[in-house]
Parts: sequence; C-alpha cells; structure tokens
Amino acid sequence: MIAVIQRVNGADVKINNEITGSCSKGFLILLGVVQGDTRADADKLIKKIPNLRIFEDENGKMNLSALEIGGEMLVVSQFTLCADCSHGRRPSFTNSAPPDEANVLYEYFVSGMKGAGVSRVETGVFGADMQVSLVNDGPVTIILNSNYLK
Repeated sequence: MIAVIQRVNGADVKINNEITGSCSKGFLILLGVVQGDTRADADKLIKKIPNLRIFEDENGKMNLSALEIGGEMLVVSQFTLCADCSHGRRPSFTNSAPPDEANVLYEYFVSGMKGAGVSRVETGVFGADMQVSLVNDGPVTIILNSNYLK
C-alpha cells in the first residue's frame, strides 16, 4: 500500500460540487492499494500514520503526532498512486489492486484509523471522480510504502 500523507490545516473532497468528506487540522491521506496487498500492509500504515511526529510543539519542532494534537483525517482512495511510468509516456495501472479487493482494504484501513484513536476520520467515495481541496501546512508531505515498513 502506498500512502501520501499531507499535513493540512483543512481539506475536503467533493463529488458534483457536494462535499462528501472533510477534515480540519490533521492529515489528508491519499491511499493506493497495490496488487498483492493484504491486511498486514494496512496494519503497518495504521500503526505508523497516527503516530508520525510531524506537528510542531511549543518550540516549533516537529515533535507531536496527530493523536497528541487531536488531529483529524480525510482518507481518499487513489489508484493512480500505483502507476508504473517506467515505459513510454502513458502510465500503466496494472499494479493497482482490482477494485473489489482494493475497496475492501481501503475500508479496512479507514476502520483501523478510527480504531487507532483518531478524533475524526472522513472519506471520499471509493472509485468516484472527486475534487480534493486542501491547505497544506508547511508544506509537509510524507510518502509511505507498506513494503518498506516494519
């Protein structure tokens, strides 16, 4: 699984100009599910993300986690994170998990984030054409791949 974590002061996702999910200070998480990913991959990300110490403490140091600041999260599925751009100019998305499998792991991830103590977790709509808006704080953007986490 691939997760792009953006530290935000706020974010929302719209479908047909209607907000379907939003968050205030916390993370916008773009989540891509790769073929062969399992719940174990999701569990690695669930364990890591809420505890990332990338919010500033009273001294301006990135020393606090989303859990410590009461951060919220907006999770948006994004199969294009699995793109293979190694040949030619058109990305291949064959590395993406099939939609049915990806949706199961996406929902599992969202449920796990809620169970991890995050104050509020909202989502986009899996497989929909969405418009995502955010105010990136910093900017701070972290990319995690479950293959490289312990």
